[in-house]
Amino acid sequence: MSTDNPDQNQRRTFLKNAAKGSIAVLSLSSIATSAMAIDEVIHHKKTTGSAPVKPDHVIRSIPENMVWGYYGADVPPVAKVKDGDVVEIQTINTTGITRKDPEAFFKDNNLPLDEQAKDIIEIYKNVKPEPSGLTGHMLTGPIYIEGAEPGDTLEVRILDIVLRSGYGVNAVWPKGGDLPDAVTTRENFVYKYDTKKHIASFKNGIEIPIKPFMGVMAVSPGPEKGRVSSIPPGPYGGNMDLKHLVKGTTLYLPVSTKGALFTTGDCHAGQGNGEISGVAIEASLTLIAKFIVRKDIHVTHVRAETPTHFIALGLDPDLGIAMKNAATQATSFIKDELGYTFNEALSICSTGVDFEVTQVVDKTLGAHAMIPKSIFTNKKFEYWKG
Repeated sequence: MSTDNPDQNQRRTFLKNAAKGSIAVLSLSSIATSAMAIDEVIHHKKTTGSAPVKPDHVIRSIPENMVWGYYGADVPPVAKVKDGDVVEIQTINTTGITRKDPEAFFKDNNLPLDEQAKDIIEIYKNVKPEPSGLTGHMLTGPIYIEGAEPGDTLEVRILDIVLRSGYGVNAVWPKGGDLPDAVTTRENFVYKYDTKKHIASFKNGIEIPIKPFMGVMAVSPGPEKGRVSSIPPGPYGGNMDLKHLVKGTTLYLPVSTKGALFTTGDCHAGQGNGEISGVAIEASLTLIAKFIVRKDIHVTHVRAETPTHFIALGLDPDLGIAMKNAATQATSFIKDELGYTFNEALSICSTGVDFEVTQVVDKTLGAHAMIPKSIFTNKKFEYWKG
């Protein structure tokens, strides 16, 4: 992945806007907040009795709204929305389910044929793979945002992410994940949810916290790129599999084609850093997001902010280079956006910033830097509410 950054004036303008109450964000792929902070945000909303978010549009997970495994400027949009609209987007999980007999998964695991199950069956029967052979995720979209032009930035405020079923699926299979030669047989693990305890489990004594997020959120690459697979992430976002992309996060995506063409899917109920089996707890989810076209911000790679952290994401097929890219982006952000020297920024990163593996299974691998806002005691970072 390229480690080029916007010029210094652009960075300072972006941070200045954030200080006025917009969003302070991070260079390259920066995303997320700590799970604890998000839990606090969600808990606060519940205790204050705030009403559920009412969307301006609902995009159903029906065959005509799905695309199988790719993005492209020539892909027809399934809906057009206005700048500032709130959109509810249904997504589905197909892990463990075969196209030949999708009903069998639900029968074999004694799972109900609820709405999302019926959607999956209809999608498998009616949605065709990309003709050239590109493979990837079953995605919802693309969505055309009116007013978005190449060079703009699409701000995506994640207002909520809702479970659509009572289960999720993880799998291991030969030649898959980060231990491809160690697995000899395929096995699916069906995780049942306990929503009161906010955990998922496939076996007594195992409790995985439920923290839903979208593994894929992308805008279309530029027309010159043609159609690209949804498997590797890129500057346009995509399959980042960053588990901190939960409720309360804002993404900034660089617009490369008219209307932006936002697509999402690869939905997860929970995931560990690395995603080493190749998949997380794959789950059908509903994303509720607000789309804002920003003419005053011009990013070249996906970026974001959360209530408590900035995160710099480095990407590359080589994990060592991905880590170096994350370090470069973190130090560049602290230097150029927050006003420190390079040496000071490097010292801050070494003493106050945690670097983590994002994922190692998407061809283009990821490492990210968790930059706490709290360590910058003479700065104030405001964030959106509601």
